[in-house]
Amino acid sequence: MKYYHLKVAGVERDLPLCPLSDSLYIGAFVILGDPELSRSCARALLEKVPAYDYLITAEAKGIPLGHDMAEIHGDKKYFVARKGIKLYMTGVFECEVKSITTEKRQTLYLDAADAEMMRGKRILIVDDVVSTGESCEALITLVKKAGGEIAGIATILAEGDAANREDIVYLEKLPLFDKDGNPID
Repeated sequence: MKYYHLKVAGVERDLPLCPLSDSLYIGAFVILGDPELSRSCARALLEKVPAYDYLITAEAKGIPLGHDMAEIHGDKKYFVARKGIKLYMTGVFECEVKSITTEKRQTLYLDAADAEMMRGKRILIVDDVVSTGESCEALITLVKKAGGEIAGIATILAEGDAANREDIVYLEKLPLFDKDGNPID
């Protein structure tokens, strides 16, 4: 297996390269179960993000980052767009998404009680990696349906062309790779 050495927010990790196709590979960046990485990135991102009232992330890999950012920032609440409807959710908002790391389309759900809290508030969208931007677009749709205002988009890594986007704040670029493990620019 080939790896990509990454240094972000003062933390170093070797990311295994995983195939998306015969000729295109991505570096697998996983913050689940890595509190040192998540907290360090949360602190670094908070230094760069615009003012916000609440933040939202998608289930599941963005949760540790969103949680750490909210805790460090002193937020009393943050939101998670769920991948499935839970029994406690009522008046659900939904939006379909196709992520680069997911084989099939998924639907993200937001509870109406959370949506009510978002109305008229500045909402920061948080994700671990932005690649195609599909997950962020789904979150933007949910926030707008709820009547919230987009404060900005924050991510640890901007993968591939996402690094050229002017509407996101990120800590480091993550290239795409060819089958031999060489970065594609």
